[in-house]
Amino acid sequence: MTRNETGEFQGAGGRVFWQDWLPDGEPRALAVIVHGYAEHSGRYAHVALRLNEAGFAVYALDHIGHGRSAGKGGDIESLDGAADNVQSLLDLATARHPGLPRFVIGHSMGGLTVAYLATRAPLDVTGIALSGPAVEIEGGSALERRIAPILARIAPKLPVMKLDSTLVSRDPEVVRDYDGDPLNHHGGVPVRTAAEMLRAGDLVKKRLNRLTAPLLVQHGTADGLANPVGTDLIERDAGSEDKTVIRYDGLYHEIFNEPEQDKVLDDLVNWLEAHLPS
Repeated sequence: MTRNETGEFQGAGGRVFWQDWLPDGEPRALAVIVHGYAEHSGRYAHVALRLNEAGFAVYALDHIGHGRSAGKGGDIESLDGAADNVQSLLDLATARHPGLPRFVIGHSMGGLTVAYLATRAPLDVTGIALSGPAVEIEGGSALERRIAPILARIAPKLPVMKLDSTLVSRDPEVVRDYDGDPLNHHGGVPVRTAAEMLRAGDLVKKRLNRLTAPLLVQHGTADGLANPVGTDLIERDAGSEDKTVIRYDGLYHEIFNEPEQDKVLDDLVNWLEAHLPS
């Protein structure tokens, strides 16, 4: 039976909410899940429960400007700050479960954040798993992308575009739940968040050779929010000698919430288990 606990820490940008899902008995490994833009950690409960079944202790946070953390309106303030907070959660979870193999799982903007963290400085983990990483972002004209950093300094919370929730999943029930979730951000993307994601994506692409941990990347080929080209670049340029890339034909952005989610989660768990120390 899974145990769930919540907590907070003072992170970059303010108060950061976190929660865990712990399996019965002693866990054999630790996984930190990093959610995407406009959502929150609670949307990964089903992923956490699947990992619990495999003996993993799971931790996740809400980014600044998201869910139950400080800030509002999807304003992450800083990608460096978001990466710092992921590192803080990893440290917190490690202190609670010392000696366990450690994995970090990032979806969409969370995947970008994990890739940013892992290429900014060496990240001592057993493995990294990315789902639909937002390294190559759809939306916005070339002009809008050029002026985003300027607008971010002048009016950081200015909304520049709105996420199309119908691109989240092919399952209408998932889209309805997404639209009705009060912890999701349903307004426009703050220009500061957009500018930070564009900046981080450019940096990650330039330093992918520093991404050296064992790596799994999963991506739907019909992802209309995080361009699958980003995964192509990771596959080509990541410095890891242990790379697995799985593309799911016709799946939308949230592959963990598609009708084929059981297959996707099986692939994730099988990869994680294959990378546990003997």
